[in-house]
Amino acid sequence: MESIQTLLIIVVIALTFLLIVVGVQVVLIIMDMRRALKRLNSILDDAILGGGLISPGRLTGIVEMFRRRKHKKMKSHGANDEFNE
Repeated sequence: MESIQTLLIIVVIALTFLLIVVGVQVVLIIMDMRRALKRLNSILDDAILGGGLISPGRLTGIVEMFRRRKHKKMKSHGANDEFNE
């Protein structure tokens, strides 16, 4: 009976050690992914706004185009134009 308890204690200690190692590795991977996403975000910000792909002037032009479409009245076309006034 004493040998079974000793074996269980050794197994529990080994599993605890392995779980600690795996937890540290997961934390390191999450921190590395966070750094990589920050770098990717800054690269994409520079490429889109500063790199000339989309300039801020073009962005305001696109917004104005959607505003004009929103404020225009919709007209119907067809055979019954005299009833749609």
